[in-house]
Parts: sequence; C-alpha cells; structure tokens
Amino acid sequence: MGTATDFFEPTARNSRARLAVSVELMRELSRYADPDELHQVFSKRMNQLYPTARQLTVSRRGLDRPQFCVQRFNLWKHAVNPHRQPEKLPVYSGGLIGEMIFEDQPRVIDELELHPDDPASEFFEGQRSLLAIPIFDGGSALTMVIVAREAPSAFAREQIPELVWLSNLFARATQSLVLSQQLQEANDAAEYELRTIAELQQSLLPVDVPTVPGLDVAVHYRTANRAGGDYYDFFPLPDGRLGVLLADVSGHGSPAAVLMSITHSLTHARPDVPEHPGEFLAYLNYHLAKRYTLTTGTFVTAVYAVFDPHAGTVTYANAGHDPLRARLAPSAQFAALDQIRRLPLGVTHRTPGPYPEQTVEVRPGDAVTIFTDGITDATNRGGEAYGVDRLDDALASSGGDANRSVASFVTNMDDFLGSSAAEDDRTLVLVRFTEGSRSSQNAGRSAVAR
Repeated sequence: MGTATDFFEPTARNSRARLAVSVELMRELSRYADPDELHQVFSKRMNQLYPTARQLTVSRRGLDRPQFCVQRFNLWKHAVNPHRQPEKLPVYSGGLIGEMIFEDQPRVIDELELHPDDPASEFFEGQRSLLAIPIFDGGSALTMVIVAREAPSAFAREQIPELVWLSNLFARATQSLVLSQQLQEANDAAEYELRTIAELQQSLLPVDVPTVPGLDVAVHYRTANRAGGDYYDFFPLPDGRLGVLLADVSGHGSPAAVLMSITHSLTHARPDVPEHPGEFLAYLNYHLAKRYTLTTGTFVTAVYAVFDPHAGTVTYANAGHDPLRARLAPSAQFAALDQIRRLPLGVTHRTPGPYPEQTVEVRPGDAVTIFTDGITDATNRGGEAYGVDRLDDALASSGGDANRSVASFVTNMDDFLGSSAAEDDRTLVLVRFTEGSRSSQNAGRSAVAR
C-alpha cells in the first residue's frame, strides 16, 4: 500500500497514489461492524503507511489526574477488548503519559528520555522519538494515541496535522460502532423481555374457546406490539350460562401488559363466580383504583356480559367501553345496543354501587359482538378509519357461523389496512345464539336497564 513518505507527502505527483490508498483503506474498513475488528484492521494498515515501533492507546475517562489506563499496546500478547472488558485494563498514575493526556494537545518529543520509575518506560524502552495525538470527546482529550520510533527526531511536524484529524475521525467512527453495538444489544435485551412478557401474557388468556350448548363463540386477538393491553376471558356460570369479559388497558406495550396481568389476577382472585355484571365491574374498579391506577393515571375500559342460552338473554354492564353491537332478527345488520355507561375502571374507587346493567332478549341466530377500539380506530395509509360500518358489514357478510364471520372480518380488515402498521391492540369476541338456545316461540324482545 505504499510507504509512509509517499502517502503523507502532499504533492501533486503523489495525489493519485494517496487517493488509491485511501479508497482501498475505506473500502476495507467498511466491511467491519465490530469496533474491535475495525481497530485492528486500521492499526495494521496505518502501521504499513506510517511505520512505528510502539503504539499505545491510553484513556483518562472516569479517572482523576494524573491517573490513566492503558487500553491497547501493540506488544501485548493477549489484548484486552477495552469496550467489553474495561475492568481488566491496567491503571497507572503520573509520569510523562499522566502529564500529556491532561494537556489536550499533541506532543512531539525528538529525544526521549524516561526515568526508570516513569510508567511510560514500561512501554517505550529503547525508543528515541515520541508522538502523542489527543483524541477528543466532548471537547476534551479523554483518549490519546502515542506512537514511538527508535530513531531520534523521527516525526516530521508537517505530517502531524493530518495524523491528528485522521486519528480523531477514525476514533469517532469507532465510537459510533461501539454505540451502535450497545444499542443493538439493548434492543435485543428489550426484545427478549417483550417476547417473554408477551408469552406470559398469552398464557393468561383462555387456551380454548368455550363450548356451551346453545352458543357459538369465536375470538380474534392481535397485539400491536409483542405485549399488549387487551384482555378477554370466559367464565362458565351455573345453569349453562357464559360470562364474557373484554377489557382494554390505556396505553400500549409493557406498561399496558402489566396492568392487563393485574386485571387478570383480580378477576380470578374473586372468591365467587361473576354472575352479575354490574357487581363484577364494581369489584374490579374498586381494587384497581384503590391499589394500582390512581397513582399512575392509567385506567381500563371494560364490558362484562352474561349470555344465557336457555333464557335467551344477554345481560351486560359497561365501564367506559365501546358499545356492544348485535344482529337481532329480523334485521340482517349489526347495530349498537342501548346502554348506560359509567367511567372506566380505575379512575376512582368511590363509584357508588354496582355498574348499571342492561338486559336484551335474543333469538336463535342472533349474534352479539364485543370489541376494542383498536379495531374501529385503525387507519389505513390514507388516514381513513376502519369504523363500525365496515365492522358490521364484514361480520354480517358470511351468514351465521361465528368462526366464518370472524374470519371474514379479519380478511376484510387486513385488506383495508394493507401494509399499515397496527397502532393499537385488536380484540373481538363474537357470540351467536344457536338453535339449541331458547325456543323461537319467544318472539318478544326487550331491553331492560337495572
């Protein structure tokens, strides 16, 4: 790759050779992503371009004057990676190096003389010339590269400016790789934590969709991140009834997943089965607000509904959640159910009494869906929201079977959103009353608030 004189000699006749060497060196360095490997290649190539007998890198980062640590030395048989093993770097105090590294200036010594007790003598024994190049970080020379030669007056002053900026530019590039590596490691650790949280969270959700005579149940669940804040659960109740809880924790990611887990724990810590929606939501609200949410400003919207296939009714209570939507004969379309809503869970523990309940009579073939707003609020690349109308049409398009209806909705929503990233969790539970439910002779239908 040429000699030192040829490379650093800034003459017109040498410009083409300098350019060729520079391009070759930059191309080679671009192949490395590991900062330690990059440093080894750069040091090797620079020693070919600018031969020196000793190369030493020292640092004063985190040390008091006149202390310094040695990061690299070309005669070490077993090198220490200063980025991975900083605790193994030897620390010295005082002497020539302790003086130079705190000066923040380059230093050239034409006739090197060291006292035997000087820490520098361990590294520069037999050397006659020395060049110290400060490496700046935050305006101070926290690191210094020191090279030496056996001949006196061996460093030309006119070459030093180019060596200073070249060394500092390389140091900045190395530091960028170090930070990039650290960031990648932090991202990998965070990704592992999120994946673990997601797996734990997934274990809290029902393993299977319940099989209840007279009811056909289907579920769609998808988180925006690996861990999410949506929570659904099923509760088998006496007399062949089924309780369905759907909750949506404010926020996203790990914090929402933690509160989701707390909500799950509270629902299953209740000693008796949740037969009455209003009382059940009041219980969750009290314990969430009393112990968890008031200090964090978080909350949970929720719907709890009890499906009774024998009586042909749905009884539900709502805590700040989107309205349930139902397809009730003779209509072929879904529509919002009338209801009385209260504040979300966790806003205040002083909510008086149970949450209001609503009861709706149903027939075989009728269907009720509960969903989170991550579905209706989801937008495509044009900024258009999916909305309840598309949800209603998609669920109604495939006829009666609950699984087919949900599959039709998922396909329709995916087609609408295209490649748009999910910004919120999406959960939907669809419950259809089958022929095994209440006899169709009960033609009357009513909605009663309690």
